[in-house]
Amino acid sequence: MRYPNGLRKSSFQNKRTRESYSNRGMSLEEDINQTNKYYLTTDRAIIHKKPTPVQIVKVHYPKRSAAVITEGYFKQASTTDYNGLYRNKYIDFEAKETKNKTLFPLANIHEHQINHMKSIIAHGGICFMIIRFSLLNETYYLESELLFDSWNKKMNGGRKSIPYEEIKQHGYLIPWNFNKRVDYLSVIDKLYF
Repeated sequence: MRYPNGLRKSSFQNKRTRESYSNRGMSLEEDINQTNKYYLTTDRAIIHKKPTPVQIVKVHYPKRSAAVITEGYFKQASTTDYNGLYRNKYIDFEAKETKNKTLFPLANIHEHQINHMKSIIAHGGICFMIIRFSLLNETYYLESELLFDSWNKKMNGGRKSIPYEEIKQHGYLIPWNFNKRVDYLSVIDKLYF
């Protein structure tokens, strides 16, 4: 289509608008942090991102008022990303994002995380995983039992991923919401309360 000034409307502009709407400019971690902030502000739950323990080795001081960490190491293997309390229950979960449209690679999870999640379940806590398929703009709540089952298959020589269709069938789609961008507590309410 030509406009009165003789210029054509670029299809690139349409594509760019569509992408910015679908991704909304947020990563999964930012969306969960915003959701947790909303939960805390409305006194619905207390859930925080766990800090990663780092051992600082070298620090450079370019100015007296500014320090730059130039070398550091992880003190220990991290467990899961988030934990807290909701309705007198301990909540613990891992959040992962993938650009793959057909599967979630189990290489994104580590054995110590699986062991940690199993311990949470054994002690009566609620443990799960949130997976976002970023190119599909879909976020799922995945119960830990499905994750454990897939992990056991991987360890016994089976597939090294969870197919998207299996997550879609057995997981719970978390719709995007303005204040509660990843409203995982609505899924927990259905499953546990």
